[in-house]
Parts: sequence; C-alpha cells; structure tokens
Amino acid sequence: MPTISQRGEIMPASPIRKLVPLANAAKKRGITVYHLNIGQPDLPTPEIGLEAARHIDRTTLEYSPSEGIYSFRKKLTKYYNRFNIRVSVDDIIITTGGSEAVLFAFMACLDPGDEIIVPEPAYANYMAFAISAGAIIKTLPSSIDEGFALPSFEKFEELITPRTKGILICNPNNPTGYLYSQKEMNQIRDIVKKHDLFLFSDEVYREFCYTGAAYISAFHLAGIEDHVVLIDSVSKRYSECGIRIGALITKNEELKKNIMKFCQARLSPPLIGQIVAEASIDAPADYMAETYNEYVERRKFLIDGINRIPGCYSPIPMGAFYTMAKLPVDDADKFCAWCLEHFEYEGQTVFMAPGSGFYTTPGLGVNEVRMAYVLKKEDLGKALIVLQKALDAYPGRTI
Repeated sequence: MPTISQRGEIMPASPIRKLVPLANAAKKRGITVYHLNIGQPDLPTPEIGLEAARHIDRTTLEYSPSEGIYSFRKKLTKYYNRFNIRVSVDDIIITTGGSEAVLFAFMACLDPGDEIIVPEPAYANYMAFAISAGAIIKTLPSSIDEGFALPSFEKFEELITPRTKGILICNPNNPTGYLYSQKEMNQIRDIVKKHDLFLFSDEVYREFCYTGAAYISAFHLAGIEDHVVLIDSVSKRYSECGIRIGALITKNEELKKNIMKFCQARLSPPLIGQIVAEASIDAPADYMAETYNEYVERRKFLIDGINRIPGCYSPIPMGAFYTMAKLPVDDADKFCAWCLEHFEYEGQTVFMAPGSGFYTTPGLGVNEVRMAYVLKKEDLGKALIVLQKALDAYPGRTI
C-alpha cells in the first residue's frame, strides 16, 4: 500500500473540530449539545448582504479576478479608513477566507525550514498552515495567570535565529481575547525593524475591542509598512463564515507579485461570497452597534459564571469573543471528550475546545479550555450549569 506524506502525518488535528464525531453521536442519543467550541456567531447576517444574495441578476456566475472584484476592494479601502488604515485598492487581495490569506502569506514569504515566532496560545490552524508551507513555528508562551500579556522583548530575541523570517500575532486575540497595548505593539515593531522580519497580523476581530483602549493595527506602526502582511475576514464581523471571504493586505510590491502567483493558481475567490460581502460593508451603523453590545453582555455573563464555579478561572478577555479558562481537571482533552461521551445533565452537555491544541509547548494548556461566547445568554446560562455539574461528576477532578 502506498504511504501517505510525512506532512500529512504531522499535520495537527483541529482542537476545535476533532471532537465533532463525539458531539454528533451525543446528538443522535437525543442530548442537547451547547457548542462553545467554535467561533460560529449565532447573530444574523446583515439584511443588506442577504438581499444581495437573493437578488443576484447575473446570467452567468463567472470566475472573478484572481485578486478579487475591483468594486469590492475599492469599498474595502473606505472600510479600512474608518480605522485609520490607509491602503489602496491594489494593496488588497481577496482570498477564500482568512485561512487562505494566512496560507498564501506563508507560502509567499517563507521557504521550507524558515521560522516564524508566534505567541501562544495561538489559533491552532496557524500550525497547520506553517506545516503546509514547510515552515517552522517557534512559540513564545504567555500565561493565563498574567492575563496572556505579551512576553518581554528579551524572550523574543532568544528565539531569533538566522532562519527567522517573521512574527505572527492575532489582535484582538483568538483564543485568549487579549488585546495588545501600544507598548506591546511598539515592542513588536522594534523587533521586526531590528531583525528585518515580516509581521503577519491577523486582525479579523477589530470591531470587538471592549476596554476603551484604541485598537492598534500593524499598519499604525510607523517605519515597517513594507514588512506588514495584514490578514482579514468578513466571517466574524458580519456573521458570514459560510461565504468564505477574507483578504490579505500588504504594501510590499514584490510580495504582492509573489502572492498573486498563488492566487492565479487557485483561479479566483468565491464570486457570490464577494457580492454578499461587498453589500454587507454598507450595513447600517446600528447593526454593528447591536452586535458589539450583545457580545459585551455575553462576555460579562460567561466570565462571571465561569469564575463563580469552584476551581475555575478565566481572565477577562479584552476583545474578540473567546476566552481561555482554567478548569480543576487532570486533562482537559479527556474532560472535553468525557462530557460528550459519558455525561449529560437533564439531557444536555457542553462542547468545549481543549486548550492543549492551542499550544505547541508540551504540558501547556493541559487543564485549560477555549470557550466561544457565541450563544445567547439563555443558552450560556444552561451551558454553565451543565459545566458545573460535569465538573462535580468528573472522576479526574483535581480539587
């Protein structure tokens, strides 16, 4: 029998989706499963976007340009201007979701064996994209006990080698909800400039910053404009995960030419998705305000509830709609699977993403889970009750 690739062997399973078969089996047994495992918003897509989909009047659904539809990219420049991100139409390349933007950035910037530094815990698929590109992620651990603050300049410097090509951040952060401060962003800028690195900045959650502090884009950092590769997506801000529309933004002309080769090889991003996303940019201001306020309320409700459960702890996330929580369990992977396979309370159970999957450093995240507050408060309340009952019953509880 032919052997599969080594790349496939080392590709990590998604901590967000790997327990889906257990969740599906629980549902078949008639159990209600509260999904806190995945960042799939339950809030409505903007009506203006849905109307655009309903009233497509084309006679042919053709290939779009490999870089994306011009009118969509033009409208995106005005969207970014709202955040003081000054980019031109030609700086924007539309991708099949933010995931493809990360993959193409890695493929265009990194050779096999090149290294990038990523603060952890980090979005698990970054590792998968790095493996696809033959690159190596070197992680810089942050601590839940310190609120996942960025490690020091010196810690970054310790990881830099002749093969280091870039730093990857997610701001606001998935999975922690952390929001980088001006001081921390300046630190990253200085390292990027000193060592002539790329800065890959995933900023898909920019609308969801809860502290009152200013959102700081990588494009706000003076002196490294040609080093920045910004990753974006409409999935979260417009509840449009299914249309698979993202963007890669860079001012680096040589890099754009390189990325376009990958874009041309995959032909084009989704046409219908772009039509919907372009219309959604014109969603009324109260749509985003209502969405923001709903997440603010859910955040408070979930974090307060977690921290009232004996032995549990979550810092207050400052952005996005996730939190990492520490649980009094011996192994969060086992606990999350046990909740789906062996536990139910009044016909209900809870689905969380094990924290270890967001780390690469062995032993980290073993008693942590990521939760997404993408359910209405009524369901979050039920999920919290189920979680407490599960912890009370779990044979591997530590306190």
